[in-house]
Amino acid sequence: MIISFARPGAAIALAVGIAMSPPVLAQSTTDSAAILKEIKALKEAYEKRTAELEKKIKALQAKQTQQSAKVSAPASTGRNIKDNSFNPSIGLVLNGKAAGFSRRTAPEIAGFGIGEEGERGSEGLSIDETELNFSANIDDKFYGSTTAAIVREDGEDKVELEEAYLQTLPGSGLPDGFRIKAGRAFWTIGYLNEQHAHADDFADRPLPYRVYLNKAYNDDGLEFSYVLPTDQYAEIGGGVFRGDDFPAGGSVSGMGGWSAYARTGGDIGDNQSWRVGAYTLRSDAVSRATEEGELTFVGNSYLYAADLRYTLAPTGNAKNQEIILQGEYFRRLEDGTYNTVAYDDKTSGWYVQGVYKFAPALRIGARYSRMETADTPAGLAGTAVDAGEHSPETYSVMADWTNSEYGRIRFQYNIEDLTDGVKDKQFYIQYVMSLGAHGAHSY
Repeated sequence: MIISFARPGAAIALAVGIAMSPPVLAQSTTDSAAILKEIKALKEAYEKRTAELEKKIKALQAKQTQQSAKVSAPASTGRNIKDNSFNPSIGLVLNGKAAGFSRRTAPEIAGFGIGEEGERGSEGLSIDETELNFSANIDDKFYGSTTAAIVREDGEDKVELEEAYLQTLPGSGLPDGFRIKAGRAFWTIGYLNEQHAHADDFADRPLPYRVYLNKAYNDDGLEFSYVLPTDQYAEIGGGVFRGDDFPAGGSVSGMGGWSAYARTGGDIGDNQSWRVGAYTLRSDAVSRATEEGELTFVGNSYLYAADLRYTLAPTGNAKNQEIILQGEYFRRLEDGTYNTVAYDDKTSGWYVQGVYKFAPALRIGARYSRMETADTPAGLAGTAVDAGEHSPETYSVMADWTNSEYGRIRFQYNIEDLTDGVKDKQFYIQYVMSLGAHGAHSY
């Protein structure tokens, strides 16, 4: 076969190309294999690095979850302390008043021998109670808190220990919902007793608290509570106490009181909520003196209480508008002697109040409280427990301005009719300011 080329240059080019093709193709194949090998190595390194990063992220998430469980405040404490790496959160509450009374001498609450704290307070400018609080998680099983109140009595500044307690945390080994609290605290009796006075909606406490609990019951003791595993909130509990604080007094055995309670509540739709509770406190009074010092009660005191609280957010946002209705009823049975005179009577007291927040920083409120007295034994006529035919009562109105959750200024006006024919008109200007760590208030 004869092959001819019209152009000799084309023939030469074709020959050169045929001669060089095998080496070029071989080199191209080698380069492709090297590139693929490098890509595979990069992919393997990337996947390995990604797996290591995912492992580290999961470890960090697990550690954060564990730490959150350790530092979470227990349910229903009323204080939400932030994680501070187990260092105490320190807070200070400044509470001052300017008060004016129409009567220079404080009227007695006819029919009742009250304690020192049950009086109306000082007239003029005064510092009510300055509270210093230390709170922290002790470890992953216990939480602790101490509150010292600095008060002025008889011209001298004194430090009173209001609370010093420890409390179990979730994960402490107790059944879910179960909690133990031990030390000195404002125990669960009625609605107001658990909270400090500066958290109240009024500048003073209603008559039943002044008469039956000397404003607040915070004896030394131990209390347990259990939140039931139900869809609706339900809690039961009780405690045992030393028996030194009013209405007890002069404990000898160191086990002079006990309590029990049950309460439940829930939501109504998206903008309403409610709670109701029942409580009892039994106390031994070995020696309980009244503020005047003229009477000493020795015997047994049984106090029963019930409370109801209802809240409504008309706009669905409680920060802007809120209506709060609240009331408590108390009944006391006492069996013993006043200055060796037999005393076996039943008395009762109650209050109702309403507070309306009509703007984020502004609220108004009204409260009525009343005491129902008992018949006076002949041997006690003319003493503090002799009420005659009178039932003490108090009318109160207030307005306050809350610039932030840390500061509030309040104006309040009272008409107290505590003794027959003796009315006391009272006006208060109060400020409550919080510095440092500030716990959330309970419902």
